[in-house]
Amino acid sequence: MTELRISRWGNSAPMFKSIVRGGAAGAAGTTVLNAVTYADMAVRGRPSSEAPAQVVEKISQDVGHPVPGSDDTRANRLSGLGALSGIAVGCATGSAVSLLRRVGIRLPWWLGGAVTGALAMAATDVPMARLGVSDPTSWSFEDWVSDAVPHLMYGLVTYGIVAASD
Repeated sequence: MTELRISRWGNSAPMFKSIVRGGAAGAAGTTVLNAVTYADMAVRGRPSSEAPAQVVEKISQDVGHPVPGSDDTRANRLSGLGALSGIAVGCATGSAVSLLRRVGIRLPWWLGGAVTGALAMAATDVPMARLGVSDPTSWSFEDWVSDAVPHLMYGLVTYGIVAASD
């Protein structure tokens, strides 16, 4: 029975496995990114970022489907959707990196980790800038560190898992 399932996928099964494996690695990396971010919030006493919710709000309005609800309900939905979008970016970045390794792009773990973190950071920061939610050119050194360090940790964990699962 298993052989029939595998043969049904043909040559796409290894690619599908790479996507799933990368998505799982990205989920692990996202967990680490969140842990580092929450630790920073706890140590410095800083609030969570409202940028992910603002990005979701702008996109939902731009496509003509604003998030429904009264003030608090709507804000809570936007906050949840913002967090879910971060998880989606983390998993998708892991899948993309896994596919790149599958086609032969293999970097040393430290460089692959840094590049993976930079890809995830760009996938979140570029939409914020393009939608006018945030202007990275105006960020302080502390702002950059609080964004870059969690993404670097994400990248090292995600790429490490992808590379180890070859």
